[in-house]
Amino acid sequence: MNLRAVLSTAVSSGGLLGVVIVGYSLPAFHAAAPIIADVPGAFDVRTRATWDLPIVRDASVERFVDLLHEQQQDRMAQYLKRSGRYEGMIRGKLRERGLPEDLLYLSMIESGFDPNAQSVASAVGLWQFMAQTARGYGLRIDTYVDERRDPVKSTDAALRYLADLYEEFGSWSLAAAAYNSGGGRVARIMLEETGSVRGRESDFWRIRNRLPAETRAYVPLIYAVALIGKEPHRYGLDRVERLLPIEVEQVEVPGATSLQTVAAAIGLDADDLRELNPHLIQGTTPPGERYPVVIPASRRDQFVHNFG
Repeated sequence: MNLRAVLSTAVSSGGLLGVVIVGYSLPAFHAAAPIIADVPGAFDVRTRATWDLPIVRDASVERFVDLLHEQQQDRMAQYLKRSGRYEGMIRGKLRERGLPEDLLYLSMIESGFDPNAQSVASAVGLWQFMAQTARGYGLRIDTYVDERRDPVKSTDAALRYLADLYEEFGSWSLAAAAYNSGGGRVARIMLEETGSVRGRESDFWRIRNRLPAETRAYVPLIYAVALIGKEPHRYGLDRVERLLPIEVEQVEVPGATSLQTVAAAIGLDADDLRELNPHLIQGTTPPGERYPVVIPASRRDQFVHNFG
């Protein structure tokens, strides 16, 4: 179960109430993005954390903060723990592309940083790609391989997708809404409400009540998770021990090679190797082609000696 399971809570919340935007800074890529004053009545609140998304604090965000802090703290602790495995990789790729690093929290609410997460609608992976969108962004999905489950490849695809949505809509809030409910819907509503597909951060709140209930809650949930994730000490989560990232590399093996065979060759538990290769959904490489398997970098010499 991931954090999107809490979207049913407060999805019927009303319009914009008491909006506050937490101060944030934007890299050069976002020079045209809206500033804090873009939301009428907003004022700048400085926290110890730094932000590169325009974090809004309204009644709906605060409800999610309270819900996650008071009723879902164990789940938040689990996801913060998992974040240690993938956060460095995701933030590094966001920096390379000049994208806001706090888009990390979109992945948190989508999957809880579980590469095997699968929704009832068959969205899969860290970024909960539907198959059609995933294939459109170059991910392989077949009987043996589902690259939506590959943390690195799915992150590359998701960041390309998010960058495309930002270019289309001109706002990260609108891009996130489109990520959740589809770009066509958001574009149609924006045209009807503003006369333009591209907008500003305030336009999400302007069109919010015309969006599906889940999408109305989706953006506030991202903000709530970011607020907790950036300052866990404020919410009793400062003692969570994060998983450490694993230094890995790829080694090529013949087609139809089982992960169990590779694990035995490098002296690793087969379950641990499957965890590093969640995209190999049959536990074996596809037949008829050499295919890379992810192993701990520390086991390369054993692989060469025992497998090569």
